[in-house]
Amino acid sequence: MSALTRPDIRSFLDYLKFEKRYSAHTFISYETDLIAFFDFLYVQFGELSLKEITHSFIRSWLADLKEKGISSKSINRKISSLRSFFKYHLKTGVIETTPMTKVISPKVGKRLPVFVKEEETKKLIETLNQATENWKTLNAKMLITLFYTTGMRLSELINLKEKQFDAARSQIKVLGKGNKERIIPVGKEVVKHMEEYMQLKKKEFVPNEEDGKQGNFLLVTEKGKKLYPKYAYLLVKQWLGQAGTLDKKSPHVLRHTFATHLMNSGADLNAVKELLGHSSLASTQVYTHNSIEKLRNVYKKAHPKA
Repeated sequence: MSALTRPDIRSFLDYLKFEKRYSAHTFISYETDLIAFFDFLYVQFGELSLKEITHSFIRSWLADLKEKGISSKSINRKISSLRSFFKYHLKTGVIETTPMTKVISPKVGKRLPVFVKEEETKKLIETLNQATENWKTLNAKMLITLFYTTGMRLSELINLKEKQFDAARSQIKVLGKGNKERIIPVGKEVVKHMEEYMQLKKKEFVPNEEDGKQGNFLLVTEKGKKLYPKYAYLLVKQWLGQAGTLDKKSPHVLRHTFATHLMNSGADLNAVKELLGHSSLASTQVYTHNSIEKLRNVYKKAHPKA
């Protein structure tokens, strides 16, 4: 029996898709984790009902993952998927207790977010402004500018529509995780760049019927089509390679850069949390470590007793 044909999995996935309205990426993560878990159970222990699954079965799966070299971070994500799955069936009355109460998540070593230094960011934007203008350069300029000045996620930016941009109020309405909306202010220079880009797009490309149905997406490829994740990722990676000697080069690095530069300039932690669209303050607090490290370096250089 395939894991996906189990009614308990299907009902949970339908709940995530139609009630929680999770993004396709998040939905696939849950689906993949659950299929892997129940396939493991079937091979090792045969067909089991939800009530028969105990913490021992779950620990066996986690031990198997560990032996295969799966990282603690990935294992924790899978544990989180199972917690949500059993919590859902606890609420619906399918099970009376959840086996997850006796499952302990492995510790994950904290890694500070990778970010671009302020002087390197300034240099990168200046280089983009001076570059020969073609659609790829324009897109790189818009992507890097918007990632750095708004802290948006990749999925949020490529799905951004023109109607979400309010030039009069100098702000962008972003649709984040769980379909939660947030407002992000932008500076006059960014507003100017966005308006120029939209005008150029209207002159260059004739909207088709499909565009009308989907709504006008802000950023498009050289063919006038909606930007897709790999296109944006590779373009940002290419230009970040010119910004310095970063080991990691991705749109998320610019999101980290946005948050880190705000914190280093004394921004309120709760304000940064709201701008990033984090659901809890714990996710935002990681950026305080970079700020503390900066203060430590200032102290060592300036204090006579350091």
